[in-house]
Amino acid sequence: MIIPNYWAEARLQHREGRRRVTVRRFGWSDESVDAAQAHADARVREAMDRVLAGEDLPRLERRAAYNGADGVPIREQIVDRHGDNVITRNGYGALCLNTPDVLFADMDVGEDEDDFRHGCLVLIAGTIVFTGALWLAGMQNLMAAIVIGFVSAWALWWLVDELYTRLVARPRAHLRRERWDALALARIREFAGANPHWRLRVYRTPAGFRLLAMHRTFDPRDPEVQACFDALGVDSTYARMCHNQRCFRARISPKPWRIGLQRLHAPYAAAWQAGHAELPERHRWISAYDAKASRFASCRFVETLGQGGEAPEAVAVREVHDLFCRADSDLPLA
Repeated sequence: MIIPNYWAEARLQHREGRRRVTVRRFGWSDESVDAAQAHADARVREAMDRVLAGEDLPRLERRAAYNGADGVPIREQIVDRHGDNVITRNGYGALCLNTPDVLFADMDVGEDEDDFRHGCLVLIAGTIVFTGALWLAGMQNLMAAIVIGFVSAWALWWLVDELYTRLVARPRAHLRRERWDALALARIREFAGANPHWRLRVYRTPAGFRLLAMHRTFDPRDPEVQACFDALGVDSTYARMCHNQRCFRARISPKPWRIGLQRLHAPYAAAWQAGHAELPERHRWISAYDAKASRFASCRFVETLGQGGEAPEAVAVREVHDLFCRADSDLPLA
């Protein structure tokens, strides 16, 4: 697991006739910005040599805080350290616990409905229908017909959506969520039954369930880890991140939009630099976030499954995790 303090960027361009090749690579270090720049310079030279030799490599590395796909180290502010475990602030402002060898597995349940896209399509179709009707009825001012058509479509969509949400969607969503939760818990208990030597702490999260393995530590690239993720249906992006970053990860404070705050935007946190920590605007946002976050829990402890013992490393991680998440409280989840 590598979560550096300092970051830098280097670019190289190569021209050969009409052909131009541009390569960008990042560098990182726990020592200084200069050491990070030297690392970036070395990486970009190596990448350019390999590209010019004909190797198929990405030309530009993405500026991303949490780049599980490519395996570039996690690029986030380091807030605290607990032994080998690191707490970072992610791209939208929440705290995350990163551990090199204590297994976390999050299971999101339910369906993600794209209400915004659906609403836009309905509004566009409704506007076209109403505008056409007004035009056929004799309205000669096309712009006025479009405006009236849009307002009429929006009013009708809002009324129908409100009635549908109150009378149909909410009751059905509650029943669906209960069914999804039951299926997820059955899957967790089936896995625990098939692996009685494991010891799993089960937590409720706003989106589903979280598991923390207590009986031993794991190398994130251990085939047993992937088998566990497959059996539980863990998100594939998270599983890939664990493999590439050689760590496990759990969010331990609320998502800002769930507690009435906008996400952390300034500066663009995906391109984290150590100097950002001193920006007044960032300090103000964190103060407001901490004040609201204290009234919410990130997960809630449900039960322990399995007959395995408890590894000291896992106990240390559990103590930090449960404290930050307020896992033993009755606070609302966010």
